[in-house]
Amino acid sequence: MAALRHLRQCPSTGILISQLHTSSCASAKQHYKMLVLGGGSGGITMSARMKRMMGAENVAVVEPSEMHYYQPIWTLVGAGAKSVASSGRPTASVMPSGVKWVKSKVQEINPDTNTVRTDDGTEISYEYLIVGLGLQLHYEKIKGLPEGFEHPKIGSNYSVQTVEKTWKALQNFKEGNAVFTFPNTPVKCAGAPQKIMYLSDAFLRKTGKRDKAKVIYNTSLPVLFGIKKYADSLWDIVKRRDLQVNLRQNLIEVRADKQEAVFENLDKPGETKVFEYEMLHVTPPMGPHLVIKGSPLADEAGWLDLNKDTLQHNKYPNVFGIGDCTNLPTAKTGAAVAAQSAILNRTISKVLKNEKPDKKYDGYTSCPLVTSYNTVILAEFDYNGQPLETFPINQAKERRLMYHMKADVMPHLYWHGLLRGLWGGPGPYRKVFHLGMK
Repeated sequence: MAALRHLRQCPSTGILISQLHTSSCASAKQHYKMLVLGGGSGGITMSARMKRMMGAENVAVVEPSEMHYYQPIWTLVGAGAKSVASSGRPTASVMPSGVKWVKSKVQEINPDTNTVRTDDGTEISYEYLIVGLGLQLHYEKIKGLPEGFEHPKIGSNYSVQTVEKTWKALQNFKEGNAVFTFPNTPVKCAGAPQKIMYLSDAFLRKTGKRDKAKVIYNTSLPVLFGIKKYADSLWDIVKRRDLQVNLRQNLIEVRADKQEAVFENLDKPGETKVFEYEMLHVTPPMGPHLVIKGSPLADEAGWLDLNKDTLQHNKYPNVFGIGDCTNLPTAKTGAAVAAQSAILNRTISKVLKNEKPDKKYDGYTSCPLVTSYNTVILAEFDYNGQPLETFPINQAKERRLMYHMKADVMPHLYWHGLLRGLWGGPGPYRKVFHLGMK
């Protein structure tokens, strides 16, 4: 239960982490040329790049957690196709050697004095700051959660503490409704809430239980997916597999003891509907990291306020950002971080030389939409919602090759390429394709 209570306040930096590297929780005042907040995918990637740019002794990373997780694989963990153990490694193993690891939580950011205060009272000053704190999961904003996870038949692929509960609920499914949700907030990996629906449908068919199941996707969105080219293909799958999609339905309460989920109709305020479930997958409401939200770095909504082209802060020129914590108007994904990292590296190199940034981020992001245990629709698009595809084929079609990329190739490149600052840039999948063609 203690682990589930932690879900009430656990900020996600894009991963969880902590263990001694070259640092410990220090009490003396510290100063670094480049301070990186967050040891998630964006923070580790940029610390590796900054080490090469200015030397390890000039770079520090603030991150409290002991384990670093490759979260995109949790979709497959929730469906039993991968183990949760395979998704994590000690933070010490991914922290760039020689870089100072401040094993604390960020408590306060003061960009006017170029200082950061950690939860143990340490004050760290900086010349330049990269913010990669990720976003915050808010299970507690749904009545009955997170304590509802103590009951069976309910899980969530968005937390290491609940992802295996999804797989257990799927395995133990007997008869009734399998319900999948999408909240009325921005989310990271907006395809994940429906990926687990397709995988669950495939599992129920494989185990002979599909005729006893009603598979229901209740989403707060007015569309199935934001990019029409891929949405059209997904609607075809929904119809072919007899999946029920209800738009503008937002989960507001879970009565886990009764196996009931309560949804509000966003188009008819005050109207609610109760769904009984045999299995429930919850995608929690999400929001900006509270430390950013309470600082001068935030926009009106609480997200890190960046120039969408250069990833430099709109008010503080020595502050930069990457990943889920930002207000960049593109989908929050690991592929977006990979693309952003190369642009941000270029921006910082120019700023250090007192030159104007000359490379623009086009909003590239990617969502490998897993539709079964061996097929994926690879959605890639830009700020304008226009497809920005890698392969000379129709990527809106389900393909086995794309599943292999998602399940096997990308994790390897993540651990051995992206986190070492050796891989990234516009179109990560494009780079894989080009490598394969050599």
